[in-house]
Amino acid sequence: MERLLNVIMTIGSRRRIDRAKLFAVITDYADAPSEQAAERMFERDKAAILELGMPLVTERDVLDENTVYYRIEGSESGAVLDLTTEEYTVLLAASRAWDDAAAGGAARRVRSKLLSLGHDADPDLLRRTPRGVVESLPVLSPLLEAVTSSRTVRFTYRGTRGTPTPRSVEPWVVGVHDGHWYVHGWDRDREAPRLFRASRIESFPSLGPPAVEPRPDGLDLDAVWETLHSSEDQARAVVDAAPYKALALRDHAGASLEAPRFELPELPRPAVRRMLLSNIRWLELVEPAEWRTEIADVLASVAAAHEGEADLSVVGTAAARPDPRIRTTPTGNDTLSRLISEASYVMSRGEADLAELSSALGISEKQLITDLQVLFVCGDMGTGWEDFIEAEWEHGTVRVRNAEPLRRALRLSAVEITALLAGLAALEPTAGDAEPIVASAREKLLAGTVPDAPSPLPTRTELAEAAAADEMVARTADRAETVLAAVQEALRADDDSDQSRLTVRYSSTDRPGTSVRRIHPLRIETDGARSYLVADCELAGAPRQFRLERIVEILPDGTPQERPHRGEGPALGGRVQEEVWLRMDPPGRWVAESFAAAELRDGEDGIAYARLDGPVRAALVDAVLESSGAVEVLAPRELRDTIVTVAQISGARHTQA
Repeated sequence: MERLLNVIMTIGSRRRIDRAKLFAVITDYADAPSEQAAERMFERDKAAILELGMPLVTERDVLDENTVYYRIEGSESGAVLDLTTEEYTVLLAASRAWDDAAAGGAARRVRSKLLSLGHDADPDLLRRTPRGVVESLPVLSPLLEAVTSSRTVRFTYRGTRGTPTPRSVEPWVVGVHDGHWYVHGWDRDREAPRLFRASRIESFPSLGPPAVEPRPDGLDLDAVWETLHSSEDQARAVVDAAPYKALALRDHAGASLEAPRFELPELPRPAVRRMLLSNIRWLELVEPAEWRTEIADVLASVAAAHEGEADLSVVGTAAARPDPRIRTTPTGNDTLSRLISEASYVMSRGEADLAELSSALGISEKQLITDLQVLFVCGDMGTGWEDFIEAEWEHGTVRVRNAEPLRRALRLSAVEITALLAGLAALEPTAGDAEPIVASAREKLLAGTVPDAPSPLPTRTELAEAAAADEMVARTADRAETVLAAVQEALRADDDSDQSRLTVRYSSTDRPGTSVRRIHPLRIETDGARSYLVADCELAGAPRQFRLERIVEILPDGTPQERPHRGEGPALGGRVQEEVWLRMDPPGRWVAESFAAAELRDGEDGIAYARLDGPVRAALVDAVLESSGAVEVLAPRELRDTIVTVAQISGARHTQA
């Protein structure tokens, strides 16, 4: 680490330096046991400097080709991103998408590099951009690197049968579907394309040899999913639904929020069955008749499976599944990138608050002081101690001087650009009037990609244009835009003004009908594919969390507030307070992942058991019904009874003439 810093400082402090002089003044090169050892060491250091994005240039003397010079290009010629404050802010927001968990070297480096640019973020815009947008997983960085470099990758994967197996894959595309990361590519062992869910990868992927299978053009992850769920049995299902309910289905059909009956587009039978069962509390399938009978049979079997007490002894005999041990420690380049960013950040501002800088970088103050101590002993090794970096942090104020070579612009690698593009794509649904800023930042990132890099995910604008021919789809999109624009305007307004408050109609997942509430928006939060508005609610007299897509209407000021009706059937509000145990057949394992199971156990014949702590009751009931019998709640008994009641009520609607 110190050697690399010294090499950068020594080369960057002068117009250029020849190889012989560099080898003489860098102690590790000079003390190497042989000239060949010094050469190998220097070649590794050069690769590391280039990987960081430092513009290192090699030149031969025009008069003596045996003399090699090295220099680092000036900051102007090395700059890669000419960003406005707003563009910098949305890129910083995109990098924050990875903060909730370690997402590998690319995520760590890209945040450090952005901070080194010396911009000040727009605090208002940053407040209106959500955090935690992208599912953060430590396996993502090597997967992205394999895609951008056309390399093979090896990892241990736990598929639907539950047995971990080694896989060798040539990744074609890494993307997000329904808030979860997937990698699609050529499975070398099975000699066929395969789709892998990233959260089921149980070892840190290791890069292998170059890929040999041609990558298909125009890959689209959603199209891959449609192929997986395709069926020759297709039809246009007709559905009766309660007003303002089954919102996802209404959006899919392009139906209005109040329409009592609507028709879905022609879709495969398995896909329609899943969508219907996940919303079954609010609807009735009218046609086709044979699909209606199937829905009734599935609900009857789910109800029968949950009658009475469950046999919990099988849980005790199942083998506990150990947590995957995916260990990712920051590499030398991750740390060096952070050190350079710290120096650039402080020098661009003159000084910085210790606590503020450690928070911006996502490290502890103790780690930051350790970094500054490393900077303090590094510098231009070709001169005296007076040209070493000066770093001080007394009284909580950080100052760094004499480190001008570290202010050279850091270029973003293809992997880092891909990581930022994914973050921007996830920001777009909640961008509101900041969408043009997101688009311009995206264009500048794309300008830095290599020609052979994979195509990024389509933007929300491109998707909207593709669907513009459907008038109902456009109307649904307009509704979401209207809600988001009002929320963004309220977030910008002064806290004491009327503009900072909204009257909304909200459709809850656990109660019939809707409620009318006057709220004071505080911030937007995102969890995977779901975006939430945190707001003070006058009706509740406390802060509440609202799913953005369930705010179905912005109402005029003065509209009377109204609580949701209790309705018939079991109460599904809140979280399950008792410990929940699930029995899952292979097709139902996704439920444990969706609810972040606290414990997993493996039984016989591919059956697995999961313990959930405090799941949302309504969401879990819907997931069990959506699984079509692949998931059974074993405990608590009260939740089993609730599922029986819901399944019977919903099934009765489909058995009536």
